Amino acid sequence: MTSKRVTLADVARHAGVSSSTASLVLSGRGRELRISDAVHERVRAAAETLGYRRNTISVGLRKGSTNTIGFVSDTVASSQLAGGMIRGALAAARDSGFMLFMSETGGGAAQERQAVEAMLDHRVDGLILASMFTRQREALPEELDTLPTVLLNALPPEGRQLTSIIPDEHAAGRAAAEQLLTAGHRDIHLIGAGPGLADAPAASEAGHLRLTGMLEVLAEAGVPPASGYPYRSWNPAHGWEAVHDLLERGTVPEALICFNDRLAFGAYQALQEAGLRVPEDTSIISFDDAPLAGWLRPALTTFAIPHRTLGRMAVDMLVTALQDSERHPLSRGVHTVDMPLRTRGSLAPRRS
Repeated sequence: MTSKRVTLADVARHAGVSSSTASLVLSGRGRELRISDAVHERVRAAAETLGYRRNTISVGLRKGSTNTIGFVSDTVASSQLAGGMIRGALAAARDSGFMLFMSETGGGAAQERQAVEAMLDHRVDGLILASMFTRQREALPEELDTLPTVLLNALPPEGRQLTSIIPDEHAAGRAAAEQLLTAGHRDIHLIGAGPGLADAPAASEAGHLRLTGMLEVLAEAGVPPASGYPYRSWNPAHGWEAVHDLLERGTVPEALICFNDRLAFGAYQALQEAGLRVPEDTSIISFDDAPLAGWLRPALTTFAIPHRTLGRMAVDMLVTALQDSERHPLSRGVHTVDMPLRTRGSLAPRRS
């Protein structure tokens, strides 16, 4: 049997008051209009007895705000690595008194449009459009032009001016090369992209930005990459393949920059199979700070993607703009977040 929704009129009848009086009490405005304590108690008791719940969307429409934010992602919610973006966004929303509505599309354009339309139907005040991997969007739903929106871990299409928040991959790429140069390494091999700027995965904005930063620092030091191994996807098998190829050609790499931790996992295996040690024979630095990075032996030195900070920043920027759009409008352009270095045991000074 389907239970009937309890209405405001039901509460009013049960309490013996008018619907307008019940509405004023339950909206918190009864005191200012001098409604008696006895009536307050009757209305609240009736609402509790009947199990009345206010229609927050209707209330929001009257107020001009629903205190809700939509969070639409491709595969962030189902990802162990990037789920921190949602946890950060949820924490920020809770701290600000907002509720987060979430939807996952699987990366399909039609599914994304449906999700955005559903958020609009629910009258969300703002929207976060999140990506699992840092990328430049080719297209965006036109509906975003009517709603305060933040692109999270994504860049807008060419010619579109939107608010975008991404990890500072370029700075992390520079810092990775600087770490190895400071340790005295000059025989530096790139696993995942390179040796030239054109040798980066076309669909990976992170790969392009990391490679750009590395090559800038290496060029400034007069140390070109010793080799580069570009791959369309960055999996452990590719890391193993690249390092195995180097060893087969008689090269024991002094240092490796792996473009993500999964590549580094494969590199570890290839070196171990050859009887070589990290970092005594080969130093390794990487990106992502995947859950297993700290469990390797030795643990992997890697730049972490600040997923939780990214999610929190997206909500904070939206809430600030929503609460005072005149003084704090949503800032258009690209905002970057530092990628902290997790210094562990896979990098050592060059042996003299």
